[in-house]
Amino acid sequence: MQAKRSVSTVQAAKSATSHVPHRAARVHSNSFDYSLDFKQIDFRQHPELYRVGRGEQGVLLVEPYKSEILPHWRFADADKARLSSEKIFELFLNYLDNDDFVGADMARKFLQMGYTRARRYANHKGGKKYDGPVPDDKKGLSGAHGRDELPRTPEDPVKAAAAQIFKAKWDEAKVHPRYIKLKETFQQMIQNA
Repeated sequence: MQAKRSVSTVQAAKSATSHVPHRAARVHSNSFDYSLDFKQIDFRQHPELYRVGRGEQGVLLVEPYKSEILPHWRFADADKARLSSEKIFELFLNYLDNDDFVGADMARKFLQMGYTRARRYANHKGGKKYDGPVPDDKKGLSGAHGRDELPRTPEDPVKAAAAQIFKAKWDEAKVHPRYIKLKETFQQMIQNA
């Protein structure tokens, strides 16, 4: 885990960033920069490049956090969801203890994704929500992309229970006072950049 970083440390890191690697992006978002070359950027070293985005944007892109959190992410049943959400929440608290907003926000996104994915599987057997294949130009992007939503199947109580476990931890994370304070400080730093 990184040492504590102040806003001035982040600003110094920003001014030291001479070249930001980019890639061709298939999607444009005003809230999350998909044109960054995520394979080349260490967001612990360059938190000034991170954007919160909406919902779970970037959850499977932002390193090294994705690699630190993803191995613990499981939602197959209530027991796995409990262990997973507790471990991810522990990481969330550790990131907060180290003034690492990006890490805390990524952990929050994984908790949210645990809820949304488990709910999808609770509502749609096999997790398939839309009819037909994803269009080639939309692969890797979320959404219907013109496809009809498949009818919901009877709710899977195992996945519904897993979803509730993740929802409780996600709710706890997003109102944590330290998270809220770090988020405000981070967003202020981004606006002043």
